[in-house]
Amino acid sequence: MTKAKGKGKGNAVIHKAKDNSFRLIFKEPELFAEFLRNYVPIDLLRDITPADIEDMTDLFLPLFQDSKESDTVKRVNLKNNPPLFVIALLEHQSEVNHRTSFRLLQYIALVLTEHEKEANKKKKGASSAKGFQYPPVLPIVFYDGKGKWTAETNFLNKTRLNDVFYKYIPKFEYELVNLNDYSRPEIIRIGGALSLIMLIDKITEAGDLRSLGDLPRDYLEKLQLALSPDLSKLFADVVTVLLKRINVPSSEIEEITDKIYERKVQTMFAWADNYDVQETRRVARMEGLKEGRKEGRKEGEKKQALIIAKNFLSLGVPVEKVIKATGLTREEVEGLAGGGYGGRVGSVGE
Repeated sequence: MTKAKGKGKGNAVIHKAKDNSFRLIFKEPELFAEFLRNYVPIDLLRDITPADIEDMTDLFLPLFQDSKESDTVKRVNLKNNPPLFVIALLEHQSEVNHRTSFRLLQYIALVLTEHEKEANKKKKGASSAKGFQYPPVLPIVFYDGKGKWTAETNFLNKTRLNDVFYKYIPKFEYELVNLNDYSRPEIIRIGGALSLIMLIDKITEAGDLRSLGDLPRDYLEKLQLALSPDLSKLFADVVTVLLKRINVPSSEIEEITDKIYERKVQTMFAWADNYDVQETRRVARMEGLKEGRKEGRKEGEKKQALIIAKNFLSLGVPVEKVIKATGLTREEVEGLAGGGYGGRVGSVGE
């Protein structure tokens, strides 16, 4: 099996993202543009391109105490219109977050404050002028949890006595993109690179993987065209994160990612037709046992090296020679020497 270039680097991304694969998607302009075009019902966004999107997340997250790594803020340049700010939050836990509308209100205030600062930098007192206007801010929540989204989407309804103080309460509503509302045929019809990620994300247990084995051929052909070489690595990382979440064995994941790197999308799920859940679990258990045995061996070897090092030090063997003989680090050996084991810190030539 061929090894894809740059896989080692990708593993670091996977580790950092954990199960939050959509954090990777929201950072990628091409996929975020696809998300806005296909999953947000606003006509002005239908012709958004990656070049229209500027990521401003790093500017806002340090200012916001309740931020998450999955939160993102984008400036979107609309054709023949003023720019739009998009705040997108990912909620993937089974427990619904009922603070979401207030969290978004805080973000909106930060975005508008920053816009004022930028305007005043260009022209002193600009934000105090009669004709000054604030940009539109679009708050979005993407939810791919198992349960129903029950949080209130309008901040007005989260405020007491809203019938009495109606005119004084912020009345914004966030756009909820709930993956549970999209059927498999609908996602396939939408198409694009993001659609396959959506389909995999809908899978909650290994037995459902067979559904990937009968994806329409024309859908896969279009997907192969949509998956640019630049997107291949990110796409492989996201697919890996999602499949690890349902305990697909590493060998199966590697086979899929190899196909992605080679841009052979049409055949990457050929094995899924005859997917054996019990066999997969057995292989996964064996892989876990192997990894456990490997870690156990390492731990045993380390303990043995420490015992040998203690003995050497008690005989007056110099630290440098103990390091060379045992493979331990200087800090480990000097820690033993300083711990009252009778050793002396000597030089190589002693």
